[in-house]
Amino acid sequence: MAQNNAGDTAGRPVNSFREAICIDTRRIYDACSAKECIRDMEVIFTDEGQQLIDCASIIKTRCAEVAAVYFEVSPLAFNKGFFSVDMTFFFKIVCTVCSAPGCAPAIVEGLGIFCKKVILFGSDAGVRTFSTAESLTQAGCGTPTVNVQVLDPMILASHICEEKGPDRPKPRSIPMPPPEVAAQFSGCFSEVCPRRTLYVTLGLFSIVQLMRQVQVMIPIYDFCIPNSECAAADALNSDPCELFSKVDFPTDEFFPPKLADFDCD
Repeated sequence: MAQNNAGDTAGRPVNSFREAICIDTRRIYDACSAKECIRDMEVIFTDEGQQLIDCASIIKTRCAEVAAVYFEVSPLAFNKGFFSVDMTFFFKIVCTVCSAPGCAPAIVEGLGIFCKKVILFGSDAGVRTFSTAESLTQAGCGTPTVNVQVLDPMILASHICEEKGPDRPKPRSIPMPPPEVAAQFSGCFSEVCPRRTLYVTLGLFSIVQLMRQVQVMIPIYDFCIPNSECAAADALNSDPCELFSKVDFPTDEFFPPKLADFDCD
């Protein structure tokens, strides 16, 4: 269907203001970003993983990823509208271990735990929200909603500490992760007697937001009408070469961009 850039079928200019409507959405009241260096974070292994670490001749850290983020929001006593956000980050640290030179390496995954607290403004409201979309259950009780965005961390450094001395190291208790996090690892987290302890230094980027459900007025310009037609399945299956001919050549895959091609300071 031909597109008319000057106006629509009713003669109105494209993107012209039509009306203002009220919508129910989340508004960000406060947010902060963080670039943090988590220095010498202890990596906790399951009983199976710790045995491999203790017997390994070569240990290399490969990568780290965010397994989960747990947080708790509580109002500050003497600062109305401000909230404390206590966050616990659970990281999965992936290591490659070799028991002896020439042996096939094994993959071992360990757990890193990092806690932080931020203070943000979330405004003050005592409303309790009930919605049919939530099966008539309480959807909000005056506390703002927390949104945490985080990239998988970069491993900046790692080192191994060995327990020295003739005596076997004494058992020590470890913080137990939530069941949802523990289920991502092979083995059980329990009281361990490690002969080797792995420490890693991570670089972490994160954004924390406090949001509330509010009603706002927004302008309406036009409906979101698709500009292209849906291709019929029969047409796509009839001639695969014709479909392939419409795919652009992936030049960047063969010729990666140079430093000068990036728009950066």
